[in-house]
Amino acid sequence: MRAVIRPVRQLIGETVIPGDKSISHRGVMLGAIARGTSRLSHFLAGDDCLNTIKAFQQMGIRIELESVLKDDGSKDTEVIIQGKGLHGLKKPGKPLYVGNSGTTARLLAGILAGQSFEAILDGDQSLRKRPMGRIIEPLKRMGADIESENSTLPLTIRGGRLKGIEYALPVASAQVKSAIILASLYTGSPSVIHQPALSRDHTEIMLRRFGGRVEAQGLTLTAYPARELYGQDIRIPGDISSAAYFITAALLVPGSRITMRGIGINPTRTGILDAYRQMGADITIENIDESGGEPAGDITASYSRLKGIEIGGSMIPRLIDEIPILALAATQAQGTTVIRDAAELKVKESNRIDAVVQCLRALGANIEPTEDGLIIHGPAPLTGNTVTCHMDHRIAMMAAIAGLIAEGETIITDGQWVDVSFPGFFKEIERLRS
Repeated sequence: MRAVIRPVRQLIGETVIPGDKSISHRGVMLGAIARGTSRLSHFLAGDDCLNTIKAFQQMGIRIELESVLKDDGSKDTEVIIQGKGLHGLKKPGKPLYVGNSGTTARLLAGILAGQSFEAILDGDQSLRKRPMGRIIEPLKRMGADIESENSTLPLTIRGGRLKGIEYALPVASAQVKSAIILASLYTGSPSVIHQPALSRDHTEIMLRRFGGRVEAQGLTLTAYPARELYGQDIRIPGDISSAAYFITAALLVPGSRITMRGIGINPTRTGILDAYRQMGADITIENIDESGGEPAGDITASYSRLKGIEIGGSMIPRLIDEIPILALAATQAQGTTVIRDAAELKVKESNRIDAVVQCLRALGANIEPTEDGLIIHGPAPLTGNTVTCHMDHRIAMMAAIAGLIAEGETIITDGQWVDVSFPGFFKEIERLRS
């Protein structure tokens, strides 16, 4: 889909941000292996999460999506899952295709490792290039039989009797950590996981909600086997990674002010807010609610004059998905912004270091790649151009926000990739124009 973005004079109003992608995935997975009915409200009905649903439907789980009309007239998506318990999945009749979703592939591998059947896990051309060795190694050590060429998809997983392990993560990765935690549900003894830094902890929070047991002490987790999990009703907060695009738009477009309600503000995910505040951003959070286990609040962002900063170390896992849009903000900041310790960007949906540089340079930014990050010199005037997003939803959305402050038209040749995490993204931009 070809998307044309034109500059905007001002952005004013409120916007509804789709449900958190990470939490939506985990809600389906845990609901499927829990006993009884689970209901997920404000579910992200994006391509990645729909592929998670399809995978579990192939394994005999009844999952229904309902469109719900809210009091304000907008529509929401509710998912009803009829879970069959930890051992209720059945052997799929064909490979489990997860599209472009690395979260689905890696977390589902952990669940499949504990099953009594063989399954093949596959994805699209992009996902087949992403590294899976990081989950294959610990799952094999736990006792799973996994076959793969070059440690990439497709994976053939023969589950079986698993044992708990002690494992030091080579990188701070919520996906690898979660694969081990989910596999540990099927072990005969606990697993101990040592993290080099904190990464998002949605699996731990949700697993406890479903009746599982995982303990945290500093950077060390202990994940315990479970006899049974139980269905839950869960309200999914708005995705802060998606909200980051409208936060950035408000910060960069003069006179703008945008409010986003019910956004997840889990401390493992709010690195983007901390970074923007260091840059001088006017961002407020109100009406904080922690009743659902995942803290949420209303975020308001207003136009701000930003300054360059240096970002690295333990901050990176807390904003890894927001680095593309942060890089755009840095092109308009006064001074130089340095992002380091972010080599993980090279193995996302695209090589995000290269993709960010190619896209922003095409628009006139002064940006340099490094081995593990980016150096951005600002402020730099941007000029519209034709860009590609490299099959990466976050690059597509970054380009769209850039187009709002660029002179002339910005054309995104493959804008359809925004549907991975934010269906209706382009319509929401148009709605906020003033």
